[in-house]
Amino acid sequence: MKISSLFNDKKTVFSLEVFPPKKTSEDISTIYKTLEGIKSVKPDFISVTYGAGGNKADLSTFEICKIIKEKYDTPAIAHLTCVNSQMKDIDYILNKLEEIGVENILALRGDKNEDAGVKGDFKYASDLIEYIKNSGYSFEISGACYPEVHTEAEGPVEDILALKKKVDAGAQHLISQLFFDNSAFYTFLERARIAGIEVPIEAGIMPVVNISQIERMVSMCGASLPRKFTKVMSRFADNPQALFDAGIAYAVDQIVDLISNGADGIHLYTMNNPLVANRIFSAIDSMR
Repeated sequence: MKISSLFNDKKTVFSLEVFPPKKTSEDISTIYKTLEGIKSVKPDFISVTYGAGGNKADLSTFEICKIIKEKYDTPAIAHLTCVNSQMKDIDYILNKLEEIGVENILALRGDKNEDAGVKGDFKYASDLIEYIKNSGYSFEISGACYPEVHTEAEGPVEDILALKKKVDAGAQHLISQLFFDNSAFYTFLERARIAGIEVPIEAGIMPVVNISQIERMVSMCGASLPRKFTKVMSRFADNPQALFDAGIAYAVDQIVDLISNGADGIHLYTMNNPLVANRIFSAIDSMR
């Protein structure tokens, strides 16, 4: 199933992200437990991040996508990064994905090695999107977007122009980076629509259930921390269970607001935690 078709009936689409073991030496069976734990959620699709920390030699993304599709009868979207890839590397991966019947790809640049620079054939995600689109395959391509501006962009105008380039190259669906302030997402959405970006845009939500997540996520994506959020985190910082519950409640509050305002979709970054996914989807089940 092509992901864009899920948005045809105008309901809010609900999806999840899972990731392979962070190291190739880790037992891949851990992800099987995650998938079994979230099966009752019945997401519209599941995205699978690229290998063990982006390792091109790791094929676990293929295996996980195949299981999601065949065992759980759920569409899978495979992440594909390109920053240090040659065309032959991408061709190999596209062939493998086609062999196992994956129809959807989330095309990403990936994290640059600041010391090495870009050494592959693709400088930007838009280059990868265009290459896949013109390669003769029938994949549907999705892209990423940044409600609070990509950390390397000069400003919101440049960022939106780069996003428009992804869509013009062939991206038919967008998933946003995580954010904690819904007003930032609504402002971004308005800018995107003014720029002529009409494809479905899913809101990326990550429940923060422990303090260590905050510093890591903010450093990675530049998400701002609104006062409401920081008050919750500081109030329960010394009570792990209360912080867990408060993090779930904050995410649910975000999601309810997004649904009420007609969001195309909600993409939940589960961090491979079935309890988080089940708690959140149980809270919003009647809204699906």
